[in-house]
Amino acid sequence: MRDNESAFRVRLALPSEAAAIADLQLAQMRSDPQLAAASANLNLEEMQEAWRKAISTPPLATYRVLVALAGEVVAGFAAIGPADDPDSEDSDAVVTEFRVIEEDGHADRLLHAVVDTLRIDGFERATWWIPSTDDELRTWLTETGWAPDGAHEEVGDQKGNHLRLIRMHTALD
Repeated sequence: MRDNESAFRVRLALPSEAAAIADLQLAQMRSDPQLAAASANLNLEEMQEAWRKAISTPPLATYRVLVALAGEVVAGFAAIGPADDPDSEDSDAVVTEFRVIEEDGHADRLLHAVVDTLRIDGFERATWWIPSTDDELRTWLTETGWAPDGAHEEVGDQKGNHLRLIRMHTALD
């Protein structure tokens, strides 16, 4: 059992994992009907470089990228940091990206690590903008103690692709 537990872990991402993170992100975006059109023009090399910078030179120490590993393979990742919504408090954080390719408990482990990291960094509340139609994600978050806070927004691109988002939140105490 101990060997199996050590094969699955979450830690801070390394710059050398930027390519795997970008690959995972782009693959999941392209497989999501709501994001496929918007992701068509994304450049993988630019995404890899953006992740390298986010990992190695974040704008603040509280911006972090975490990876969930299955052995030595990146099975998921999360990007977190201070929330910047107009109604945010200094003690609010945001989950900006959260992707997992295999379930096997990686999502739960990654979410626990996100919450623990934000708590250690002194945040008191976490927020997460999710697609309003992603019932599976909303249900999972609700089951883990998150709830909608009433905020919503719509994002889009110049081609007319739009995505309606709702904001989930949880206390980090």
